[in-house]
Amino acid sequence: TPKDDLNWKSKLNLPEKDNRARTSDVTGTSGHDFEDYCLKRELLMGIYEKGWEKPSPIQEHSIPISLTGRDVIARAKNGTGKTGAYTIPIVERIDPKKNVIQALILVPTRELALQTSAICMELSKHLNLRVMVTTGGTSLREDITRLQDIVHIVIATPGRILDLVNKNLAKLDSCRVIILDEADKLLSQDFNHLLDDVIHHLPKDRQVMLYSATFPLTVDEFIKKHMKNPYEINLMEELTLKGITQYYAFVQERQKVHCLNTLFSKLQINQSIIFCNSTQRVELLAKKITDLGYSCYYIHSKMRQEHRNRVFHDFRNGLCRNLVCSDLFTR
Repeated sequence: TPKDDLNWKSKLNLPEKDNRARTSDVTGTSGHDFEDYCLKRELLMGIYEKGWEKPSPIQEHSIPISLTGRDVIARAKNGTGKTGAYTIPIVERIDPKKNVIQALILVPTRELALQTSAICMELSKHLNLRVMVTTGGTSLREDITRLQDIVHIVIATPGRILDLVNKNLAKLDSCRVIILDEADKLLSQDFNHLLDDVIHHLPKDRQVMLYSATFPLTVDEFIKKHMKNPYEINLMEELTLKGITQYYAFVQERQKVHCLNTLFSKLQINQSIIFCNSTQRVELLAKKITDLGYSCYYIHSKMRQEHRNRVFHDFRNGLCRNLVCSDLFTR
């Protein structure tokens, strides 16, 4: 077994080393190793085979506290290892012998759910844990079939998991850990009323963890209602990742497309993402950019899921230079 093998590290199937330059958002650590947290050998194998060599700052702050079962509020930038900060403690604490849902991760979009589940499955691949993804816009029949089998960790959007619970298909009475990833979005008016209902189905001795780059005022109300003496982590001196320079162009509404055209013609842009604050504007702007002679796709929440998946896949593979989207894409 892995526990008896003193040379287990030498037998790992490690990915090619990532030699890209990294900023202090990720490298500015206290020098801890993942082995310092007394994690299961099988989990350590998953961590190293994922290509993670050392914990990032948010992971250093979050993992030891989360392992104790204490509530956590963590504020850190996107792209600094937030997902690993909560998935590692979850995977460590799951008992694979218990055929019940033991952890629930709530996310605002299907794209983030798929991304998070992929990480969970990679980390837990030597532990025989079962991870399930369920979001709006996917087959309820498939969810029903999946829930008839063993499920330890559920990654879901709030509306879908509530639907499954209300239909008595998913049972959360043994789920003692709930995570809100992108908590700012989940605590917005779009989802806030659903969270109370979801948490109502969890046992009282639960652990609640919030992770986000920003927190709205509604977080205070949520903390008072659902959290007990949470441990606060704030690694946010500024919103922007180090190594990224931001520019702000102050233009009138009618000048925006002209400004965009100027940027396209003057700068060497390999790929760009252009954000709009409504789905109607997304389609309109994408058409204008296409009319200017630039290849352009668009994506927003009102599109069919399979169409969104195809656009997302094609853009990531470089089949299109420009993508216009709502903030769905950032999630």
